[in-house]
Amino acid sequence: MAFRMEKAKTTSTPYVLIDEERNYMKLEGRCFHENVAEFFRDVNDWLDTYLASNFSLFTLDCAISYFNSSTTKLLMNMLIKLNKYASEEKKVVVNWITAEDNEIMIECGEDFSEDMNNLQFNMVIV
Repeated sequence: MAFRMEKAKTTSTPYVLIDEERNYMKLEGRCFHENVAEFFRDVNDWLDTYLASNFSLFTLDCAISYFNSSTTKLLMNMLIKLNKYASEEKKVVVNWITAEDNEIMIECGEDFSEDMNNLQFNMVIV
């Protein structure tokens, strides 16, 4: 049976959806949790296992509208991990979703995408 996990959005953490059957993960909301590594531990553990499996396509929709510096590091590490596993056989799509008036998140997405040569990194401005 495919793994599925949902975490409800709080004032300091994003909504998280992992749907292994659909090869999909979504992060949405704001993230400035005091211990972001602990909050994302099970997400990262799942991602490590999933990326080592025999998938052919994985999509991450990242619609985080605000995050702190520790979340920046966590997101960068997650993208580096995705980029490492992305190949012609294992396509990885990242949709960086942000509002057109959120200049900081647009800049972050552009910065994150610069070094991600193996990913299909889409800037989605809404």
